[in-house]
Amino acid sequence: MTVAFFQPLALTLDVHLDAADLRAALARDVRSGLGATRRSLPPTWFYDEHGSKLFEEITRLPEYYPTRAERVLLERHAGELAALTRSDTLVELGAGACEKTRVLLDALSALGTLRRYVPFDVSADFLEASATALGRQYEGLHVHAVVGDFHRHLGKIPGGGRRLIAFLGGTIGNLVPSQRRRFFSELRGTMAPCDHLLLGSDLVKDVARILAAYDDSKGVTGRFNRNLLHVVNRELDADFVPEHFAHVVRWDPLEQWIEMRLRSDRDQVVHVGALELTVPFSQDEELLTEISAKFTPRGVASELTRAGFVLDGQWGEDPGDFLLTLAHPASRC
Repeated sequence: MTVAFFQPLALTLDVHLDAADLRAALARDVRSGLGATRRSLPPTWFYDEHGSKLFEEITRLPEYYPTRAERVLLERHAGELAALTRSDTLVELGAGACEKTRVLLDALSALGTLRRYVPFDVSADFLEASATALGRQYEGLHVHAVVGDFHRHLGKIPGGGRRLIAFLGGTIGNLVPSQRRRFFSELRGTMAPCDHLLLGSDLVKDVARILAAYDDSKGVTGRFNRNLLHVVNRELDADFVPEHFAHVVRWDPLEQWIEMRLRSDRDQVVHVGALELTVPFSQDEELLTEISAKFTPRGVASELTRAGFVLDGQWGEDPGDFLLTLAHPASRC
């Protein structure tokens, strides 16, 4: 479904994921995830309206370095990135509140190439509000918002022009290696020769610093984690008691990723009414809700090269908190 608005803002909204689609996908994930021997739920479901607001709060916490580190890199190198790509379209995967986008939009606007902004996210209401507010700040900018899931709808992103596809925030780390391979391959298949990918990835560093970023002193990340249970309760008539699950964070040194979990603080039974599902939890049993992989510059380059990309450059800074990588398809523009 496409809805177009032309006054006072040129805004097009493509919806490939409506409320019924989301509920059906949640039902599938809950049935399979809670029915597994090692229980898990994907982090996609953190981001209802309340969860999105909690995450924005997390990005402002002193312990949560990724957002600040990435912002510094964007502000420092946006002009160079604009000059290298000369893009007329900025596509942002997982746009959220579109806050970091302004740095890239400003750089492309200053270069005189900017024509279109394409934010892509799963939340229609949150995306439309953010995109509308942002679009009004740039005269003549066409905002073409797309509501979809990047696991299924990459091919629905509008083409044409010279696109800079930004996948920022370290979100790539939420995918296990097999999912990353598929994502990069599918994205590469949708890109034209003159398109570029700008990838933000969190780097391996002092483990204590990483752990603190996911277990802040104010407990905001814990509330964000437990919000997943509120979503399941509301959407699927479940009776989780979120206060009976503790927020747990651990580092896996072999996989080099953070795991966020919810640990049952007692023996309890959860019912998911919409699925007619009964799920017993024993005391100290854990539910995996997110991984967040950390990378090395060489590792990022290797994964992109295997997927058919050619690197244009990588940008980081001491103490090596975060990395921006620019790449293009392995074909001539």
